[in-house]
Amino acid sequence: MIVASPVPSTGRGLRQRAEQLAAAVPPLMVAAERVAATVAQGVHGRRRVGQGETFWQFRRFEQGDAPSQVDWRQSGKRQSLFVRQNEWEAAESVWLWRDASPSMTYRSRGVEQTKRERAELLLLALATLLIRGGERVALLDEKQLPTTGRATIERLAQHITRFAAREGPSLPERTELPRFAQVVLFGDFLSPAEETESLVRRLAAGGVKGALMQVLDPSEEDFPFSGRTRFEGLEGEGSLIIGRVETLREDYERRLADRRRALAAICRRTGWSYLSHRTDRPPQTALLALYAALSGGRDW
Repeated sequence: MIVASPVPSTGRGLRQRAEQLAAAVPPLMVAAERVAATVAQGVHGRRRVGQGETFWQFRRFEQGDAPSQVDWRQSGKRQSLFVRQNEWEAAESVWLWRDASPSMTYRSRGVEQTKRERAELLLLALATLLIRGGERVALLDEKQLPTTGRATIERLAQHITRFAAREGPSLPERTELPRFAQVVLFGDFLSPAEETESLVRRLAAGGVKGALMQVLDPSEEDFPFSGRTRFEGLEGEGSLIIGRVETLREDYERRLADRRRALAAICRRTGWSYLSHRTDRPPQTALLALYAALSGGRDW
């Protein structure tokens, strides 16, 4: 006879949290894969940097690595199996990051996704597209080396979902990446342009190529407000009431255009790519332009 014993409350709570996490991940993965599948039909493989002999790093042996890749001298020193990687392998790694600051939670009336939700969708769709092409992918804010395969996509989706409610900085804090790696940053880039330029210059000085994908809400582009309007700051700026706000539209549009020109200039000076996307447009369009830019194109 089998007697069922009660499940401890701690185990039940853990199972419930795991089920909630598992239930939240599939929609994001399904949406990302759908976007990637649409774009994949119209793109070609990325051009890669040729193989080189310059040492990059040692990493632990992973399942799927060939025994011939093991560096036996290094493994003997550390009493564990290690693989030697040269710089050409870094050229196949793409590091992704999305802005998780409060300003990214903005969504105007009639728009389906916040800026953060759209950035996360694009990030995961790009990862899916890159992995299909054999690239290694990782998140800048995740303590993982770039990997490839279906398990990588699932891991990225779980990480994004796990920290969906957590706020983060407007720009990534990590800037130490292997030479010849590529990085893609998703955000609204509304923080001071000098901070963005400093970050991009540091990465570019280390031989890292990349792209900035500016994600904005349509109201941030069109400025459709009129009459007496209250604006609430999302990052501690407080509130501001403006009468006849439509009189500021021309000045606002000019300042937004100046910001975009500044971002594009930063990218031109460092060999990066600048792209923009608004959340009421199809994500496939942004993904196609971004993939083309990573494959050797210019600003889109």
